[in-house]
Amino acid sequence: MTRTIGIGVIGMGWMGEVHSRAYRAIQDRFHESAFLPRLVICADAVEARAQAAQQRFGFERYTTDWRAVIADPEVEVINVAAPNSMHLEINRAVTQAGKHLLCEKPVGRDPEETILSAAAAREAGVLTAVGYNYRWAPLVQYARKLISEGQLGRITHYHGRFLNGYAADPNGFLSWRFEQEQGLGTLGDLLSHVIDMAHMLAGPITRVTSDKEIFIRQRPIPQPGKGTHYDVGSSDSPKGDVTNEDYVSTLVHFASGARGMLEACRIINGAKCDMSFEIHGTKGAIKWNMERMNELQLQWRNDANPAQDGYTTLLSGPAHPYHQHFNPAWGLNLGYDDLKVIEAYNFLSAVASGQQGEPGFKEALDVAHVQQAIIRSWTSQSWESVGA
Repeated sequence: MTRTIGIGVIGMGWMGEVHSRAYRAIQDRFHESAFLPRLVICADAVEARAQAAQQRFGFERYTTDWRAVIADPEVEVINVAAPNSMHLEINRAVTQAGKHLLCEKPVGRDPEETILSAAAAREAGVLTAVGYNYRWAPLVQYARKLISEGQLGRITHYHGRFLNGYAADPNGFLSWRFEQEQGLGTLGDLLSHVIDMAHMLAGPITRVTSDKEIFIRQRPIPQPGKGTHYDVGSSDSPKGDVTNEDYVSTLVHFASGARGMLEACRIINGAKCDMSFEIHGTKGAIKWNMERMNELQLQWRNDANPAQDGYTTLLSGPAHPYHQHFNPAWGLNLGYDDLKVIEAYNFLSAVASGQQGEPGFKEALDVAHVQQAIIRSWTSQSWESVGA
């Protein structure tokens, strides 16, 4: 018997739209599932946006009060896509209501709030998920499998980065993403993905030393409820100060003994969505880039390949996790929104089974501990240990 799971979405900006679209796609892409998503209610402080989302995605109702989503008796799970500064308050209210929770990263405006969110979920015993969606690319999942099987040998070096020039234009709006009071900058927005990916593929990080910079220090002030962090104002618009970091880099030590470098920048030119990793081991190497998410670069060194040939390109296909749910052929590409469908499917699968999945608030907590060490390093200008 198919189980219906009532869903409420809080925050109907771009990310709320992506999540809502993902839930709608589950019935098609994962039609064999034993559950059926039901879009019950959406919330946004801007009524026109909430109403438009209801009509566009088929929610049964809308509200401008996010608390009404939590109070709705027909809502079993809640999806938080509100600004980072609201995450902790909403997460606490959701967990106190005993409802399951998917929250966009970084689950708080700073590591301390992420830690409090994780504690609230743990104490309430609810199931959680976090929007580390790059994990779900079929070839990333395949890379994880190769590493876990020892195909690369012992990992010696990891290079992870997220170079995304969404804020390269100095006239890009001063949205909440650029205000320290609303949360971290690149460390929360982009490097959180990089840290999580490094944890998934190479294991825990134990020590860091880090640097940061603000390269564009003022931006045009937007009108409330209009535009996203991708939109651009005019050069003569009133401007406000950027108060959190544009760029972060950090050297890392892994528990395994591997060494690495993690880097993220939101004002870079050239790169558009260079969320990528390069992993080197004693038997070979592997690399992947979101800009070419359906390709994986592999290199092996073994008795059959003593000359250490260069990288070979592997195309995503039905033999790789989740690919066949979207098309049956090799080299027919999946996209960003498809990763969100996979993410939503795994979250609802966990809810239906009653078993906590990954990534949940535990994984967000692990990222937060690394972020804390990075922030300490900005002040100490030295190596800092990652606490638990």
